[in-house]
Amino acid sequence: MLFHYGTVLTFWISCGLLVYTFCGYGWLISALARWRPQALSSPDAAGSPPSVGVVLVACNEETPIVERLRNLLTSRYPPEKLQVLLVSDGSTDATVAQARTIGDARLEIIECPDRAGKAAGLNLALSGCTAEIVIFTDARQRFDPEAIARLAAHFADPAIGAVSGELEIASAASVTGSGVDAYWRYERSLRAAESRFDSCIGCTGAIYALRRSLFVPIPEDTLLDDVVIPLQAAVQGARVIHDSTALAHDPRPLEPKAELRRKQRTLAGGFQMAFRYPQWLAPGKNRLWWQLLSHKYLRLLGPFFLVAAFLSNFELRGSFFYDLSLAAQVALYIFAGLGMAGWRTRLGTLASGFVFLNAMTVMGLIYYTTRNAQRGWR
Repeated sequence: MLFHYGTVLTFWISCGLLVYTFCGYGWLISALARWRPQALSSPDAAGSPPSVGVVLVACNEETPIVERLRNLLTSRYPPEKLQVLLVSDGSTDATVAQARTIGDARLEIIECPDRAGKAAGLNLALSGCTAEIVIFTDARQRFDPEAIARLAAHFADPAIGAVSGELEIASAASVTGSGVDAYWRYERSLRAAESRFDSCIGCTGAIYALRRSLFVPIPEDTLLDDVVIPLQAAVQGARVIHDSTALAHDPRPLEPKAELRRKQRTLAGGFQMAFRYPQWLAPGKNRLWWQLLSHKYLRLLGPFFLVAAFLSNFELRGSFFYDLSLAAQVALYIFAGLGMAGWRTRLGTLASGFVFLNAMTVMGLIYYTTRNAQRGWR
């Protein structure tokens, strides 16, 4: 009898946490954002623009680097207020030589002979950066001409510590990739709601800005700089907001094979962050503890909730309700398998994306625990 009650409790807790993690939190934070929104500064109302340093850490990016740097240097921002810092992290190709052909005094190139990782490159760049605002980006994406100005304008409000821009990604061709697209759209809506309520949990690594005075050097093996750095600002009392009009564009679609390695490292970074900064879950030390738990950490437990829900449901089979719920779970995995095989339906798309992301969570945990994630590159 005790085993039966324990099984029932396991089933309902697992299902409840799954619903809350992947649906309920989104509904709740959206409701809170409507009920008690915090004011956001208007970029159009900003005064004198602050000085901006754009930081880009690159390793062996000789093909896109010239176009990328020109994209940044030709942004619609006062030229005298804009600086671009390129850190070459042990590049063995012509990345540095290509960058030097630009010949713009606003471009500073920091050449590291040995590869130290992205986090080390960020620490190095920030140690010598004198700009008021730092914008982080990567070599692959392209900024809209107004993106830098839109990000920087928010810092006219002294309460703002970091601002995340919006990354537009090319549509995926595969069914599973479309499911990942749907997840990415959901993620953007979460950040927008969190931003209206208080602060978003993390930023888009391809385009986010930070008040330089709030930067705290990060460990060199950090995998999620775009979450750790903004949260460090939030822990100091600043707000982290999202601006959907500050756009970066990624020409590569979110296809499962292309996402596999990046997603592994990203999710490994979630586990790394959870173990490295346990104090961020203390209400007295981090006002965003509940959002961090709901948005990031419960997702890391999603695969375990799925397994617990299925196994406990299997033990409880024999009544109409539990047989129906077990059939629903089996159907989820069947639709996911069909979606991964190319069956294009809405259910197949969503189910395959959901299962794929939870599978990547398990792989991220393995990646982290086997210590394969040593340097902060994704």
